Amino acid sequence: MAAHSTSPGAESLLPDLVSEIPGPRSRELAERLEQVESHNVTCLLPRPPIFWERASGANVWDVDGNRFVDLSAAFGVANVGHAHPDVVEAVQRQAATLLHGMGDVHPPDVKVELLEALVARFPGGVSAKAVLMSSGSDAVETAIKTAMLATGNPGLVAFEGGYHGMGLGALDATWRADFREPFAARLPGLTTFAHYGDLTSVSEAAGRCVEAGANVAAILVEPLQGRGGERLPGAGFLPGLRALCDERGWLLIIDEVYTGFGRTGRWFACEHEGVVPDLLCVGKGLASGMPISACLGRSSVMDAWPVSTGEALHTQTFLGHPVGCAAALASMRVLEREGLVERAAEKGTYALLRLRERLAGRAGVRDVRGLGLMIGIECASRDLAARATTGALEQGVIVLPSGETGRVLSITPALCIGTTALRFGIDVLCTLLQGRTRI
Repeated sequence: MAAHSTSPGAESLLPDLVSEIPGPRSRELAERLEQVESHNVTCLLPRPPIFWERASGANVWDVDGNRFVDLSAAFGVANVGHAHPDVVEAVQRQAATLLHGMGDVHPPDVKVELLEALVARFPGGVSAKAVLMSSGSDAVETAIKTAMLATGNPGLVAFEGGYHGMGLGALDATWRADFREPFAARLPGLTTFAHYGDLTSVSEAAGRCVEAGANVAAILVEPLQGRGGERLPGAGFLPGLRALCDERGWLLIIDEVYTGFGRTGRWFACEHEGVVPDLLCVGKGLASGMPISACLGRSSVMDAWPVSTGEALHTQTFLGHPVGCAAALASMRVLEREGLVERAAEKGTYALLRLRERLAGRAGVRDVRGLGLMIGIECASRDLAARATTGALEQGVIVLPSGETGRVLSITPALCIGTTALRFGIDVLCTLLQGRTRI
């Protein structure tokens, strides 16, 4: 299948709604889902969600035939767009050739190709190695284990507002109490939390870690907090962390599961300030739709893992899954060929300026912030953010709330989104936040 024949984003369409939102088929599916899925997973009240049927570029169609502009990229996954033809072709070709391999015993050849492509992108051009996994949480777990092996220490410093996944190791470093408390008895409790953006607080948190009997192995940080509400730490914070780690003999783990692969206008967000991590966690936009992640690290750090003698210390059945590897390689090629990293910077600047211009002085809006196409609108209340989320959906725009209290509207569209569709989505949100119901 040929690559896009038009300029990136040209295929983005405006909404076309043919039923109420949610429509009758979505409501029917919600009733069926309630009977078969644990009730903790999908939120069905006070109103059902829309159920997706297909997607392309920056658009989503639901089961009732309604077309939406997607400002979420499905949690920031579809960086090159939903169902990019090159990614789809790579998946189809690989699935027809080798659907599954034995990633840590008799690996597929495409695993080697992806690892080579990933380490070639490691910030600073530093010699690197990597471990492939399936989810962002997996990648963080790998980084935590690597840091323990490399330093001999178990302690971590993480940050208030940080989100690193739901696995028990990653959950120990995730800030939100509602995620942690039900499982607190199973968590190691070897993470202390610092104020995000505050270097003095980092040193204090490290001291508390040592007092609790756990010497610090690493600092774990997001260069821009995603689930935490699109929070930026301020210029100089990441370089300051790098200097502190070098001074204290700690490792710097940068979690770019959300921010990586062009999302912020650079391949990796840490590159905005020239910071080179010791360990780098990636996922989401890596393959633009397939479940694959990786932990990359300086070769000197990754070599703390012992040489395999037939049984890997850290692995999984689907490690180096050939279809995921093929999708990731295709997605990375599209990012480069279509200039989507640069496009994210350009469109992000446009979106941020338009939002700030239209929302200036609005009492219900506390802040508009972001980097590239990772933007947050902080509302004065959770209720306002919820009303805007629902109101946008009713006008054909998909946007998600973020932040610990759900007060932030998260704008993370596909990097290929067209200007007209992006402007429409922004204007719908601004209109709702200004107290009106329609553009």
